Parts: sequence; C-alpha cells; structure tokens
Amino acid sequence: MKIGITCYPTYGGSGAVATELGLSLAERGHEVHFVSYALPFRLDRFRERVFFHEVEMEQYPLFEHPPYSLALAVAIHGVARQAELDLMHVHYAIPHATSAWVARKMLAEEGHDLPIVTTLHGTDITLVGIHPSFQPITRFSILHSQGLTAVSDYLAEQTEHDFGAPRDRIEVIPNFIDPETYYPGREPCHRATLAPGGEKIVMHVSNFRAVKRIPDVVMSFARILGEVEARLIMVGDGPERPRAREIAERLGVEDAVTFLGKHAAIEELLSCADLFLLPSESESFGLAALEAMACGVPVITSDAGGLPEVVADGEVGHLLPVGDFEGMADAGISILADEVRHARFSQAARALAVERFSVDRVVPMYETYYHRILEGSGT
Repeated sequence: MKIGITCYPTYGGSGAVATELGLSLAERGHEVHFVSYALPFRLDRFRERVFFHEVEMEQYPLFEHPPYSLALAVAIHGVARQAELDLMHVHYAIPHATSAWVARKMLAEEGHDLPIVTTLHGTDITLVGIHPSFQPITRFSILHSQGLTAVSDYLAEQTEHDFGAPRDRIEVIPNFIDPETYYPGREPCHRATLAPGGEKIVMHVSNFRAVKRIPDVVMSFARILGEVEARLIMVGDGPERPRAREIAERLGVEDAVTFLGKHAAIEELLSCADLFLLPSESESFGLAALEAMACGVPVITSDAGGLPEVVADGEVGHLLPVGDFEGMADAGISILADEVRHARFSQAARALAVERFSVDRVVPMYETYYHRILEGSGT
C-alpha cells in the first residue's frame, strides 16, 4: 500500500506513535509519505520507502495567523496525486481530519478517491475538540472519515458520548512500543549520574500540564523519601514545572529532585528507573506508563481514563484514586522496599507490555483495518 500520514511533528504522544507506525509500515514493505509542517522528530535518518513532504506556508501581511489547515489540505492533495496514495491516515483530529476531508473533496472532483482514516489520541477529543469553538468542526470531520480509530475503549466511549459517533464505527487499536527500543538494562546506563549515591530512582515523564497533577508527584515522592533512599527524576517541561520546584523546596526535598527538561531518548532514562509515577487526572491511554513497563519499571498511577486498560493493578503496579498521593506513595514504598516484590512487578510489567502492546502485535491491526477501509472506499 501507499499510505499518507499526517501528524504533529514535535514532542508528544500522538506524533511519536504516528511516526513509529509509519516507520514500521515501511519496514513491512509499504510506501509511507509523511505530510507535516516540519520533519517528525523521530525521522532521524534515511529509511527505505519513507518520504517526507513539508507543508509550504507563505507569509503574507494580511494573515496575522497563516491558515495552516488550508495549506495542509493543498499539500495532502498534491502528495496524494503525485504518489498515488491508497489512503490518508491522520493523527489527532484537529485540524488534520478537516484538512484531509478538504483534500479528498478536491481529489473527488478530479476523479480520484482518497479514503481517510482518523486516529483519535486524546486531547483532540477530551480538551481541544470539545471546546465550543471546535466541537462542530471536530464532529463533522470525524464523522466524515472513512475510518475512525481510538487508542483506548475509554476514548472511544468519550467520542461516542461527546460527538455522537456510533460506537461500532470506532475501531480501538492501542498505542504500542518496540521491545527492541524499550527494554530493561539498556546501555549506556545513566544510573550513576542520576543517582550517584545508589539511591532508588523514581521517575515521572510528561508535558507538565495541570492534568498531569505534578504536585502529586512531588508530594508522593516526599513521602517515599521518608522510608526509602531515593531520587526523583522529572523528565519533560511545561507550565507546572515552577510549581513543582516550589513544592519540592517547601517540603524540603529539593536536593533529591532533578528536573531534566525535555529529552528525545526517553528509553535511555526509563531503563534506569525503579518506579514510575503517573498520577494524572485523566489519560486517554497512558503511553508513558506503557514505555516504562516495557523497560521493566513498576508503575503507580491513577485509576482514570484509559490507564486501567494498560496497567494491570496488583501485577505490574498499582492503580489509585485520582488525588490519593499518600496511597500512591505507600504503594511505591511497598515495591521499592521489597526486592523480591519489585523483581516480580518488573518482570510482569515487561511481559505484559511485550505480549499486548508490542509493535509486531499492533501494527498488523492497522494493516487489517486499512484493507477493510479500502474494500469499502467510496462511501
């Protein structure tokens, strides 16, 4: 197949998954064309059957905000014609599904059909898409996609509830990891740098938005530190970072907390961790938790959104109510303070991640779904 993919190219779960999907499809013999305003950050070297097409944006004084969605539609139209794409797969509904719909209508007038598959990742439905400014166009765009997938049952149900999309039209295909990229004991190991005193490493990775409940991470860690020699490694950046630093100082644990900022090679850091904390108010899937599990890291997270579909409570970690930072800390202590228990959770986390969410298991789901959509194209 010849497949077009549009995603946000910068750091973020949807862009990372879309890029890895495209690379895996190319390895399986498909021709993949990425269309975006910048090179996706994981397209770091030449790959056979992988092409990148940059969306051209002209600066014009009339436009205070250049109309990217229209430029993207033109780019998709051009790539589809030139490369003779079989289908277009867009990740994150706004504005990609809308742009793809416009391109499809342009192509239809020229006698070409371009089925659209839209994958919903989370905030495009639960935050951005539901905003009154975008809800009508989001609903229109997803309902006019020939294929519609969501990364979790939770997100599929939210889409049905908030946008009226028939549940039987939404295919749930989970996010995935490459076990050869995310694995325990990865070298080089940064443990000596991150915890020079041999302390246990507690880690958190996110975009530091309010929904991630960053204060809960720090407060949980402060309680853990009272029982276990540990260090907290905070990976990522965002609006809650200053508040997290302030809380660490107020609780007197600032010397045990390291803010690393954004990192592209998260797998190198996760493989050093002993415990992963993710107390989010909501997660449509919880890709960071899955990546940690693949590295053999037990996960303590909130029982919210799609997280229960990823984290098996009592087997690979623990699910606690949102806001229960004390319970999360106690659960973390019970794992960190018991080497046998930690080893059991670590092995189970790795096994579950590989068995249910490996690239070799999930990418074929997309291939099968593509064939189904192509068989029914023209609708």
